[in-house]
Amino acid sequence: MKLEGPHIASPQAAGTYAVGVPMWLWVNQSPTTFGPNTATASEGAVAVSARAKVASITWQFGDGATLTCNGPGTVYQASSGMKPSPTCGHTFAKSSAGQSGQRFALTATATWQVDWTVTAGARDTGQFTEIRQSQTQIGVGELQAVGN
Repeated sequence: MKLEGPHIASPQAAGTYAVGVPMWLWVNQSPTTFGPNTATASEGAVAVSARAKVASITWQFGDGATLTCNGPGTVYQASSGMKPSPTCGHTFAKSSAGQSGQRFALTATATWQVDWTVTAGARDTGQFTEIRQSQTQIGVGELQAVGN
């Protein structure tokens, strides 16, 4: 069973985000990046099956803030305007100026919950967790008003 780090959809590395503006966080879901993912194998009288799903994603923003979200996040819709995400979001309080490459290093860490069953005459079950990470770089700038 292949389990990978989250496939970060937002924030996008190519974008530039603004201090004080809510950023919505979400991941693209697939069996290998969010689950559910299942696998089975057998040899003779022994059969093993496993089901894995991401239980949570912890975001580290590179600005010292950390946030744990219990789902994939909510995809931003333009009709939401400047509202914060209803499920998973962050608002930067400072720009990424002065950081390496003028960007923050963003890390998304998925905690996978894996449930397994072994049948070998008798049935046995259990659970364990696996951790996978993905990283990207994001630019955060400051908006400044210029008056006459």
